[in-house]
Amino acid sequence: MRLRSVLIFGNYNYTLRQSRAFTSTSKVRRVDRPPFQQLPSSPARTRFAPSPTGYLHLGSLRTALFNYLLAKATGGQFLLRIEDTDKNRIIADAEERLYSDLKWAGLQWNEAPDIGGPHGPYKQSERTALYQDHAEKLLQSGHAYRCFCSLEKLSELARRRASLGLPCDYDRICDGIPSEQSDERASAGEPFVVRLRVPSQPLEYTDLVYGLVGKPKDNKKAQKLGEALYEDPVLLKSDGLPTYHLANVVDDHYMKITHVVRAAVSKEEWMSSTPKHLTMYNAFGWKAPAFAHVGLLQDSSRQKLSKRKGDLDIRNFCDQGIFPEALLNYVALYGWSHSHKSDVLSLSDLISSFNMQFTRGNTIVQPHKLMYLQKKYAAKYSDDGGPQFEAFVDTVFGGVQRELRAPSWFPGSEYPNALQGQELRNRIANVLKHTAKNYTTPKTFFDNYKYFFYDPPLPDFSVEFSEQYPVVRDLGDSLALVKVPLIRMHMKDWTESNIKTAISMAGDIEICVNMDVIAPSDWRDTRQVYQALQLYLRWGIARGGSGPPMHITMAILGKDVCLQRLDELSDHLRDASLKLMEESKAKRSEGRGTSGR
Repeated sequence: MRLRSVLIFGNYNYTLRQSRAFTSTSKVRRVDRPPFQQLPSSPARTRFAPSPTGYLHLGSLRTALFNYLLAKATGGQFLLRIEDTDKNRIIADAEERLYSDLKWAGLQWNEAPDIGGPHGPYKQSERTALYQDHAEKLLQSGHAYRCFCSLEKLSELARRRASLGLPCDYDRICDGIPSEQSDERASAGEPFVVRLRVPSQPLEYTDLVYGLVGKPKDNKKAQKLGEALYEDPVLLKSDGLPTYHLANVVDDHYMKITHVVRAAVSKEEWMSSTPKHLTMYNAFGWKAPAFAHVGLLQDSSRQKLSKRKGDLDIRNFCDQGIFPEALLNYVALYGWSHSHKSDVLSLSDLISSFNMQFTRGNTIVQPHKLMYLQKKYAAKYSDDGGPQFEAFVDTVFGGVQRELRAPSWFPGSEYPNALQGQELRNRIANVLKHTAKNYTTPKTFFDNYKYFFYDPPLPDFSVEFSEQYPVVRDLGDSLALVKVPLIRMHMKDWTESNIKTAISMAGDIEICVNMDVIAPSDWRDTRQVYQALQLYLRWGIARGGSGPPMHITMAILGKDVCLQRLDELSDHLRDASLKLMEESKAKRSEGRGTSGR
């Protein structure tokens, strides 16, 4: 059986069946979307309205992005508004950080406090008189009333309701105060707040994600207990400042906002507040914007991401060296679907392909997806070259410089023979051209490839030879076959191809046997010799680190560095060989002594 619900969008009635309807004109199936999930035909005016009580985080960046994309996809305008009425919780530098973090992410606004516009001011703290005027209009029209209840009385009411298992709604006792008496008490200076008189049943509306929203309120339990429940939110506080409910509605109207995209944990969070806002729009005789409620971003424990957690702060991503384009791409994929074959979408791609196909429900953030996108953009920048690659190099250059200035494992000292200045930047650019597809952050880049930027000590390496790597007659001289041609090679001939040829010749089993470097019985094939040689070269030259193939690594490091590290490796191998021989001799002597007894 197909369940049906009638969705109302403007003057258009649309029936949405629970089973999706598909039409097929080719191999690609297309979902027929209801009208309310289609882009508007006229330019949309959207806004992002953060509060400077915290810093920009992943969830708020996604909200800003969705509103930005909707505006740009329709040729409209995107506004930035600061909701700064909660004076007790404002963080001193949060507003400036909001501007700088949004700009870093690549979002630009058409109207805002910092650039002005025809519908300003764009900070709520500068619009107090407007809110007070409209609160008075609601009082005069009977859609609001003054509440003189003290905090103690309201707290007691909440405790009693909680003990009965009821919502802590207001009892509307002050609604019965005659208007003349209310005016006199207010004029006498008695503290009060202004509350909205909410209808007994919530207004229904069409959400752009969930369709028809609004169900009858069940007050049977409260009625049975003799309790009156009214969701009458405070619009104007006792200090004369507005709450979010009033300021939000007044601002969206006067700023001509047509669409609002915001996050909601469920139909019980902002979606339950929207009918209250619609009550005010009706009371003022205004047309309400269209609302789209998208699910929240959650962590692995399914907890709401908090803007007060430093690891989710957008500035933290910036400091880590995350690409702004990768971060925008990352947050766009949570709660929104697209028709592209690839999830790698630039900001221009997001704008051109944007639609209202938001997914319902909350989404768990998966950090590995960000690293996947980071690698994709790094490879793209490296392949394309140009200004983006140069900016990429500058970002990594700054990160590597910081690491070289503060060596964590070398306290009180400097990294030996560390590169500096332009030489360091050139080396970074060269390494990135060969490793960009694995790039994540400047710190991991440095940790993985630090042997390119200073001279690390030769790592500890237990020289034990299994059947795969039999004993070489003279470990110290076993690298001679690769060292000799490298020593004779001129600087101008120090190229990837020439180095690769030298390594390949040194790994040829026939050459090794003829040169009496290895015994024929010690090795099964040339591949085994070549693998052993590669192992020693990576240990000695790359200090055991990962990275490009050895001939590329050696070409980047240069002849002098490579030969110096090969000499150090040869000495170490010779010493290790002597130590092994002495240990073997000692064991044999011990064995003879035991058998003699």
